[in-house]
Amino acid sequence: MARTANRQNIDKVASKIKVWNVAFYIRLSREDKRGKDESESITNQRLILSDFLEQQDENDEYILVDEYVDDGVSGTTDEARKGFQRLLADIQKGKINCVIVKNLARSFRNNGDQSYYLGDWFPRNNVRFISLYQQPVDTYKDPQIAQNIAVPVQGFLNEEHARGTSESIRRTFDKKREKGLHIGSFAAYGYLKDPMNKNALIVDEEAAQNIKNIFKWFLEGKSKNAIVRTLNNNGILCPSAYKQSKGLKYKNPKAEGKNPLWSAVTVTNMLKNRLYVGDMVQGRQRIKSYKIHVQETVPEEDWFVVENTHESIISREDFNKVQELLKKDTRTASKQKTLYLFSGFLRCADCEKAMTRSQVKENVYYYCRTYKDQSKLACTKHMIRHDQLEKAVFYVLKQQIYIAVSLSEMFSKINMAPLQKSHSIRLNEHISCKEKELLKISCYKQGLYEDWKDGNIDHIDYCQMKENYERQIQAINEVIMNLQNEKRELENGVDTENPFLATFIKHKNINKLTRDILIELVDRIKIYVNGSISVKLKFANEYRRVAEYIEVNSSENAV
Repeated sequence: MARTANRQNIDKVASKIKVWNVAFYIRLSREDKRGKDESESITNQRLILSDFLEQQDENDEYILVDEYVDDGVSGTTDEARKGFQRLLADIQKGKINCVIVKNLARSFRNNGDQSYYLGDWFPRNNVRFISLYQQPVDTYKDPQIAQNIAVPVQGFLNEEHARGTSESIRRTFDKKREKGLHIGSFAAYGYLKDPMNKNALIVDEEAAQNIKNIFKWFLEGKSKNAIVRTLNNNGILCPSAYKQSKGLKYKNPKAEGKNPLWSAVTVTNMLKNRLYVGDMVQGRQRIKSYKIHVQETVPEEDWFVVENTHESIISREDFNKVQELLKKDTRTASKQKTLYLFSGFLRCADCEKAMTRSQVKENVYYYCRTYKDQSKLACTKHMIRHDQLEKAVFYVLKQQIYIAVSLSEMFSKINMAPLQKSHSIRLNEHISCKEKELLKISCYKQGLYEDWKDGNIDHIDYCQMKENYERQIQAINEVIMNLQNEKRELENGVDTENPFLATFIKHKNINKLTRDILIELVDRIKIYVNGSISVKLKFANEYRRVAEYIEVNSSENAV
């Protein structure tokens, strides 16, 4: 009988024993991270949790199933935490029914997530949640603890700490960006991080040669798709694969497949990247907020751009040519590897759409794209033969080059001729007169305050007269500045090596129209309905300026 009673008591005790399948969740934030592999902070967290588990002397059984670690990951969002996501998956599989953390901040830095998991998700999945420090929580021993005001308050404090830390880090990074210091984890393709200065870049000669080839091929007329095929066919590794081949732990989330290849998007981005001319360009993307870890594109005017911070790979001249070409419609036929001579330059004079190319036997013609592909009622043919167009454009450029050479010679004569004293004297007299006028009005303005304080004028008159004097002062200052600029220009003459002249003069021995010459000298070519053309040249503003200079100074020297 006693044995039976003892057995019943043992069974009652056994029935009350609860088995807890325990998971340790351990997290180290990016700002706390110090170690290279497993940081000391993570080791400390593991020791604290293990000590707690060993000290449990109650009848329940505790089985450590696994630990889930997020090293160097923010706690403001749960999607990016692989360890946390694995923990949730194992809970749903029934492997875990008890989660232990050092404190609430290790699990949550977002108060909304904390409220959701403690108040809903964990109870719904029959999970006991234990937090040891700051605001201790044990949802099994004290089920109402999650509703205690102290818990959400701690959540708000943790979130505010995360917000403040995020803002502080952002300000620090922005200061570095303003100084042109490189702050990325990896250098862009073509560069390496300087081992002596982690915020500086040095040229990676192997990759830089590929960058030079890409720009060279594009300027020679190769299409972007043809460049991509050349790179891939020659076995040249794309940027992500190249970095990995050098032992870098780099991963491009947009790369497809196990063996990523070059793409037209990659080539286009390189052709647009000012980094290759020696300028540091950063801040093109940003995280939406410390809670929402999603990148968004930043408007170009808000980028951080600092010129000449590192060695260039591409000259500014070639880079600028490429930018002009990228603005043009330079599509090629499916079997065409290089661009045609006039690709991207031709426009219909009426509808302003691009012209389309067509070959009939041995002859090549250009037609208005609207007329040919969309509607014959919307526009007319505007047809012109290629050989006629080439001759006409060649003639126009020859004439402009001749004019540029003549202008250069005229500038030399004007700059060598003595300045007319009368003109210089008139300018000085005019400037002196305006300066006296400025002094007089400034004195009037200063006397206004005394007149108002003495009661000679009321406050309304004072404000109106003060505003009127300020407008006069501003206008006179502008006149003086213009006169001084005119005098300075007269004394210094005009630089005969300005971009307009130099660019045209270097082609003075032109004997054939090439795409390189078009890129340098021509903005666009309009085709009219009768087959006539108009060529819009680059440096139009420079041309007007030098023409005005010649007109003024030729008359001065003729006096």
